[in-house]
Amino acid sequence: MLQILYEDNHIIAVNKSNSDIVQADKTGDVALVDQVKAYIKQKYNKPGDVFLGVVHRLDRPVSGVVLFARTSKALARLNKMFVDKTIKKTYWAITQNRPPQIAEELHHYMSKNEEKNRALVSISPRTGYKEAILSYRLIGSTQNLNLLEVELQTGRHHQIRAQLSRIGCPIRGDLKYGSKRSNEGGGINLHSRMIEFVHPVKNEPIKIVAPLPADNVWHVFGVEE
Repeated sequence: MLQILYEDNHIIAVNKSNSDIVQADKTGDVALVDQVKAYIKQKYNKPGDVFLGVVHRLDRPVSGVVLFARTSKALARLNKMFVDKTIKKTYWAITQNRPPQIAEELHHYMSKNEEKNRALVSISPRTGYKEAILSYRLIGSTQNLNLLEVELQTGRHHQIRAQLSRIGCPIRGDLKYGSKRSNEGGGINLHSRMIEFVHPVKNEPIKIVAPLPADNVWHVFGVEE
């Protein structure tokens, strides 16, 4: 069941579950983009194919807000905004290890191992590696878990997962990057919490917040929904 977070004639945003894939892959599972197309087609009784542009993606085990463009004009402008880094994306991540600092900006260099679909992280420049920057702050803790708010400055493959792992804080459930055990259902505790941008057509500020997953672990920190 789709959870629509924002919708108008130009864009639509949904709250992705950590089992959905944004675009079709070799698994053959129904992609989120096709679910949204079907929703638009039915709601607006549209004949023929429905246009829907994929603006950005989330890894399959990650939940949270995903933004799509409903027109080619909106798609082109949103793509440029991502290139120009004028779209702000905020994530929440749960780690079992407490980070070394309460707040910090992480600078690394990253490459992708295509064969293993895994990001490689270096603390110094290397041939074929690209700069990766994010900032985090600790916003909640229990005896065993820590909740981090993360803002991306670059958009590398598996960036948050790999960079947090590099400082000794793998995301809960993320076996690929060092978590000790998986989560039920195979998802990881990384959530695309919020996206902020200027509307590509209306030129108005937009802020879209994705409610947290129902999994109880998200709700033990006492932070506001």
